[in-house]
Amino acid sequence: MNVVDSSGWIEFFLGSTNGLHFKPIIEDTRHLLVPVIALYEVHKRLSRNLPSEVVANCLEVMRLGRVLELTDARAVAASITATTHSLALADAAMYSMAQEHKATLWTQDIDYQGLPGVNYIAKGT
Repeated sequence: MNVVDSSGWIEFFLGSTNGLHFKPIIEDTRHLLVPVIALYEVHKRLSRNLPSEVVANCLEVMRLGRVLELTDARAVAASITATTHSLALADAAMYSMAQEHKATLWTQDIDYQGLPGVNYIAKGT
């Protein structure tokens, strides 16, 4: 199973060079988990520069994976993860959901670098 964090989704949707690293992971929808917080972050970022119809289409692509809701148990797990690894709320929620499902977290966010179960791709590679 795989989780792509918001930075990976954004790179994919913007068609950047780094987006190509995330493309095969995103296209493998049978093994794709999508934390609901990623939908929020991607919507927020893309809405700044793209028409609402384009943003809506991007979110539909994200929903091809299995969307993971932020439940009360997951919120507590994210809090523990945030404290343990010094992560912000969204980062901790995505990482703890990936860990819950024994999934690989794909990211270019340096805050995850070196954590178990993370495939970190440096920006601009």
